[in-house]
Amino acid sequence: MLLFPVALDPLASIVVEVPAIRDMLLVKPSVWGIALVSHYWHHAARRPTPVRPVNRRTGAGIIAVCALALVGCASGDIEADAIEPPPTQGVFDYQLGGASDDAAGERIDVVVRDATAEPLEGAYSVCYVNGFQTQPGDDAWDGRDDLLLLEGGEPVVDPDWPDERILDPSTPEQREGILEIVGPVIEGCARAGFDAVEFDNLDTWTRFDAIDPEGAQALAQEYAVRAHEVGLAAAQKNAAEVAATARAELGFDFAVVEECAAWAECAAYAEAYGDSVLQIEYPDALAEAGLTFGDVCAAEDRAPLTILRDRALAPHDEPGALYRRC
Repeated sequence: MLLFPVALDPLASIVVEVPAIRDMLLVKPSVWGIALVSHYWHHAARRPTPVRPVNRRTGAGIIAVCALALVGCASGDIEADAIEPPPTQGVFDYQLGGASDDAAGERIDVVVRDATAEPLEGAYSVCYVNGFQTQPGDDAWDGRDDLLLLEGGEPVVDPDWPDERILDPSTPEQREGILEIVGPVIEGCARAGFDAVEFDNLDTWTRFDAIDPEGAQALAQEYAVRAHEVGLAAAQKNAAEVAATARAELGFDFAVVEECAAWAECAAYAEAYGDSVLQIEYPDALAEAGLTFGDVCAAEDRAPLTILRDRALAPHDEPGALYRRC
C-alpha cells in the first residue's frame, strides 16, 4: 500500500467534501498526522469505517491516507500487529462504577471504563460494552422486541440486574439488528481513543436456555471483527466454557474475567490466553468460596494483573471503595 504523508496545520482540521468521509477523517486540530482512505466507495453502502484517533497511551499522531485512485488499498483493513492486547505487568483497575485517575494512589497502566466514559491518559484503556444485554437507560432498544429474548411476549430481564433486558442473537436477522445498534458503540470507543473493547454477558446462553449457543458465539465473533476493523483489541468477558474457542476461533485477543478464582475457572483462561487476562475478584464471592485474596495471589493459575474490588466498583475517593492488587 502506498501512503502519502500529509502535514496538518495544528490550527486546522481536515475538510472533505463528502460528509461521510469528512466525519470519518476528522482529526483534532492539534494533531499532525496522515489520513487513510481506501476503496471507500465500495464499502460506504455497507457502513463507513471510522478512522481510529490518536492513541492516548502513546500520543502517536499518525492517521492514514491512501489515495482513492490507487489500486490495492483495502478499506478498513488493520494490520494484525497493530492490534495489541494490554500489558501484562503494572497496575490494573476496573472502573465501571466511576472513573478515578489513580488506583489507591498508584499510577494506572491498564484500566477498564464504560463506553460513556473517557479513556485514561497514559494508560491502556479498555472500553466496556454490554454486548449481550441492554444497558440501563439505553433507549436504542425501545421498540425492538424482535432483538430481545421474549417469554410470553414480554422481554426477559436479568434477575441480578432487572433493568437489563436479554438480547437474543439466535438468528442471522437478529444478529444483524443487534449489530446495527452495538456497532456504532464499538466505533465510538475507537473514536474516543480507547485501545480495546470488552463485550459483557457472553454467557447469557448458559443462563437462558432459549438462546442458541451457536448464535451467541456467531455474534461474539462479529463483535471481534468489528473491533479489529477500527483498530481495537477484543476482549472475551467471562464464559470460561468457551475460552479456548473464543481465543482460537472467535478472534478474541485477551480476556477480562470476574470471580474466576471463586469459581475455580482461572486455569481455563490461562490456557487459552496465557498472561493476557485481566482478573477481578470480589470479597463476597471469595468468602463464599472459602478463599482469601492472599490465596488468590498465591495461586499458580491467577493472572499477572489480578485485583480485588468492591462489588459496586466505586471511585476510590468514595466510601466503601476497595482496591487491592497482587
